[in-house]
Amino acid sequence: MKSSRAVEIMVGLFVAASVAALLVLALKVSNINSFTSDNGYSVYAYFNDIGGLKVGAPVTAAGVTVGRVTGIGYDSKNFEAKVTMEIKPQFHDFPVDSSANIYTAGLLGEQYISISPGSSMKNLKNGDRIQYTQSAIVLEKIIGQLMVKLTSK
Repeated sequence: MKSSRAVEIMVGLFVAASVAALLVLALKVSNINSFTSDNGYSVYAYFNDIGGLKVGAPVTAAGVTVGRVTGIGYDSKNFEAKVTMEIKPQFHDFPVDSSANIYTAGLLGEQYISISPGSSMKNLKNGDRIQYTQSAIVLEKIIGQLMVKLTSK
């Protein structure tokens, strides 16, 4: 009788450890690094097409992750996608004339935003807009345009 009780306890511990491991894996896959804000600052930009950009996607500068995408919405006045980004506090010196481009990691990888610093003496601050943007290159559109050109000849 005692050995079956010990087996039940071991199975219970194994199940609890498995659930904890799945939770950690889910948090890693969803790009959630912490539950608290690190008091960075928020900036936004408008794009004609964001492709497959998702909330939680990295924001980089020179290949270094400087923040995350925190919001994506549609602005019906501009007819564009509004992307909000949270920049880490240690990266407080991006000039106001910086540009934001949407790129894809690899041929079919996840999309991210790359910030290219400008040359202005003024820096972006909380709530500012990044004026200069380049939308995502959508592979389906390029293939569609290629098919139209090939069939029209």
